Amino acid sequence: MSGDGGRYERHESYVSGVPGEDFTLAGVRGEFPEEMEITPLGRPVYANVSVPGSKSVTNRALVVAALAAGDSVIRNSLFSEDSYWLMDALVRLGFRVRADSREGTVEVRGGGGAVPGGDTEVCDVCVGNAGTAARFLPPVLALGGGAYRIDGVRRMRERPVADLVHSMRGLGISVEYAGEEGQFPLLVRGGGIAGGETTVEVSRSSQFLSGLLMAAPAADAPVTLNLSGELVSRPYVGITTGVMRQFGVEVSESPGRYLVRPAVYEARDYHVEPDASAASYFFAAAALTGGRVTVPGLGQGCSQGDLRFVEVLRSMGCSVEVRNAETEVRGPELFRGVEVDMNDISDTFITLAAIAPFAADPTTITGIAHTRHQETDRIAAVATELRRLGVEATETQDSLRIIPKKKLSSARIETYGDHRIAMAFSLVGLMVEGVTILDPDCVTKTFPDYFERLGRL
Repeated sequence: MSGDGGRYERHESYVSGVPGEDFTLAGVRGEFPEEMEITPLGRPVYANVSVPGSKSVTNRALVVAALAAGDSVIRNSLFSEDSYWLMDALVRLGFRVRADSREGTVEVRGGGGAVPGGDTEVCDVCVGNAGTAARFLPPVLALGGGAYRIDGVRRMRERPVADLVHSMRGLGISVEYAGEEGQFPLLVRGGGIAGGETTVEVSRSSQFLSGLLMAAPAADAPVTLNLSGELVSRPYVGITTGVMRQFGVEVSESPGRYLVRPAVYEARDYHVEPDASAASYFFAAAALTGGRVTVPGLGQGCSQGDLRFVEVLRSMGCSVEVRNAETEVRGPELFRGVEVDMNDISDTFITLAAIAPFAADPTTITGIAHTRHQETDRIAAVATELRRLGVEATETQDSLRIIPKKKLSSARIETYGDHRIAMAFSLVGLMVEGVTILDPDCVTKTFPDYFERLGRL
């Protein structure tokens, strides 16, 4: 395991693919330079931009398909580092997973609510820096018959997990820390989930709740999850229950409580929506340049809350049309600043922060305290890089205020191994000469060919 850049330096691929094209970590990363200078556009963007499948939906569908009875096919899957780590973990646990990156499909043979195998030896499960894999898998591991050690890179060991451990113990699951208290690695011992009630602290991450929800149908008795704290990123829980519903399991929700009764997921052919978070960068490019960007596949009925980012752009003066099967954003004549609570769509707050310096007045972003515990301390990192560009940025524990500037400085942008910082700050380079993105390969976490698609603009 390596602490350099938050990646495993050596890792044998376990994910089978079409002949001669196994889905490997090296294949996802491809060839990236150590740094990348962004070429300013000098004109408005007019483009239709396709984006890859949603990471959030893909990884939920992978987990649920693994727990279903029979063979599922997941179409338009995201092929990135995050989805690789989850597929790899499933195969290490004994599930059959076959990936075809050319077709964008993943075939999963489900265990009908159980984890295959169950040797007496401890099974090591690596999750890299994939937060969804790290939070979704521990409750699933309880459905196996063995002992499982789940760990990630150095940054993953710094991200909070005590709330999940507390909730799992409330359901009688045997889970302990294999290292420092409150942090990964975790040691989970299988034997099933008895059911019952537990409390879930949801003010730091909604992924703990999602992981428990997806494993709950395989419990021996109904599972009641009582929420504690203010639920952050609420739309992501809606994605979770929506995927569960598509695989045949209903979740009962009442204020502050979720109830899941024993059931077996039904295998199915499932289509993943395009990634709304990924689309935010291209919508923002239209806003910045006064152009037009249309993203097909994202429209009315989209399950992802991050599509609401276009409503933030609307409040900044953009023209927005959310149609049946596509969304279009046109840049404004006057690009205004905005005051907005982005708790529900916090993955897009960095996109907003990167374009805010070009607005006519200040922008204040609130509701983002939980992002300090993600790939990096995102509030501090974004404020630091804005100042590097000569922009005045003031942070509090929960907010970021950005004062526009007529002329930004050229800068070498540190990305902190965070894919969203790399992608968002590349937008600045569309408008400003001399913006260089360091460690650009961090985008492989969710969007391996992002810079290629940006270049097509």
